[in-house]
Amino acid sequence: MDFSTQGATPDVIKEGTDQTFMQDVVEASKDAVVLVDFWAPWCGPCKQLTPTIERVVNGAGGKVKLVKINMDENQGVATQLGVRSIPAVFGFVDGRPVDAFMGAQPEAQVQQFVDRLMSNTSGAQQLEEAAEQAAQMFQNGDVGGAAQLYSQILQADQSHIPAIAGLARCYLANEDYDRARQVLEMVPEDERSHPDVKGVQTALDLMSTPTKSEELAELRGKADAEPENFQLRYELAEAEIAANRHEQASDTIFMILEKDLAWEDGKAKELLLKLFEAAGPKADVTKKGRRRLSALVFS
Repeated sequence: MDFSTQGATPDVIKEGTDQTFMQDVVEASKDAVVLVDFWAPWCGPCKQLTPTIERVVNGAGGKVKLVKINMDENQGVATQLGVRSIPAVFGFVDGRPVDAFMGAQPEAQVQQFVDRLMSNTSGAQQLEEAAEQAAQMFQNGDVGGAAQLYSQILQADQSHIPAIAGLARCYLANEDYDRARQVLEMVPEDERSHPDVKGVQTALDLMSTPTKSEELAELRGKADAEPENFQLRYELAEAEIAANRHEQASDTIFMILEKDLAWEDGKAKELLLKLFEAAGPKADVTKKGRRRLSALVFS
């Protein structure tokens, strides 16, 4: 019998490979602590440690998972992590390794190791919940309260991407474009493609030259006078977006789409999608607009 599968609970303990590492470890660690145990059949200390880890994991009520990787058959990830001796155990939280230990350890120390990882997860979870609360405050119109909560999150974690993007969006809502850009500069280069960041950047691009009220009224008058002039409607929608009037802009764009969905090779639809990105996925204008667009596309 292979000692590495004894006592394993399928839901929380599994055999992993280099090929399944992203799914089993990196992605899974965004929902729970994941331990990665590098072992080999010939390794005596591994035989001592594995049952200990399994007991601790099975006692964690599903909050911790264990992925066991046979070093004889899988060396890619181990090499990337710098594993030089086994047993080697890495703890992953939120997609990255945050702690590790080498060699066989008594159960009390393994439990302490897992407790530290779970504490990290608890803190991260609190920040995520706070970010969700701030996003809801923003959607409810409490921009000041949202900005304050986002700032508190960033005091605890300066690299919290949703909080950075959220704070930038708050400045954007107050038409403080320079501060919004300054906040976005906090985003690391490898996180620039994050949906929250892209959304705020798109909003900045669309709103960088806000339209004055009198200019907006003049454009609307021209568009109303020529209802079949889609180019005027399009220009009005651009001006409404620049003035942060997303609901009006959405309605204006749909005046085009409902008559000609493919106008100008999908030009109006493309602007609508940029509007959704700028407003954010949780905004009412985005949720209602996507349903409205789907009804048009699939009618």
